[in-house]
Amino acid sequence: MTTFTFKSPNVQDITVNRLGFGAMRITGPGIWDYPADIDNAIKVLKRTKELGVNFIDTADSYGPETSEDLIARALHPYKDMFIATKAGLTRQGPDVWTPVGNPNYLKQCLELSLRRLKVDSIDLYQLHRIDGNYPLEDQLGVFKTAQEEGKIKHFGLSEVSVEQIHEAEKTIHVASVQNLYNVGNRQSEEVLKECEKLNIGFIPWFPIGGRSISDMADQLETISKRTGHTHAQLSLAWLLQKSPVMLPIPGTSSLSHLEENMKAASITLDAQTVSELDAIA
Repeated sequence: MTTFTFKSPNVQDITVNRLGFGAMRITGPGIWDYPADIDNAIKVLKRTKELGVNFIDTADSYGPETSEDLIARALHPYKDMFIATKAGLTRQGPDVWTPVGNPNYLKQCLELSLRRLKVDSIDLYQLHRIDGNYPLEDQLGVFKTAQEEGKIKHFGLSEVSVEQIHEAEKTIHVASVQNLYNVGNRQSEEVLKECEKLNIGFIPWFPIGGRSISDMADQLETISKRTGHTHAQLSLAWLLQKSPVMLPIPGTSSLSHLEENMKAASITLDAQTVSELDAIA
């Protein structure tokens, strides 16, 4: 796999393989659930490492809490693994999410994630959503202090604009941005370009398309038949070729889908295929 290096002032650089794993889908179907088959979830997580994945992305709201706990069960101690998590987005139901940027709450979230992941310092800690009810500098100040105390290494943002990246940089260095982006949704194109300019890791969530993949199915199927690659492989390979700062994190609870997804790292799309995928959005 090709790699990307996270860089922050006064923090040790960390290099990861660019095709990572998103750990949202290993949790149960509702809230406060564990998957029906915990052993399978742990097998999936262990298999990611065997397949060359060393970048795992999660959040305290996945489960909630379940994902971080399962990661610790499966992969701790994290030798040669880069674990990223997030705080600041609460979950009240399967599809009900609410930003909470209260600085005291964010401090508590950090301590609990450290405990669940069984670490003294989190490799990449991200503000899951900016909360407009609190000054941005107050929210970021929590992460800045935590970085100075060694409780987090690198800091990232999620679902932000170019302007918000620059505003955040006044308080803390931004090492990554996690925005919605895939072959069918390019609404964060300008953010991606800014990340390339600043050498910020761009982590596209829903990299395969999520619910919107059905809207692209016919176009993807035509390309799939010609190339012999699955829809997911085409989507991930396209992202990896799109930008050197792109860090896709496809998630799954299926071992077979995991192995299928990871094959995308070795696929090189020809110019015709790239052009056709470019045209989908």
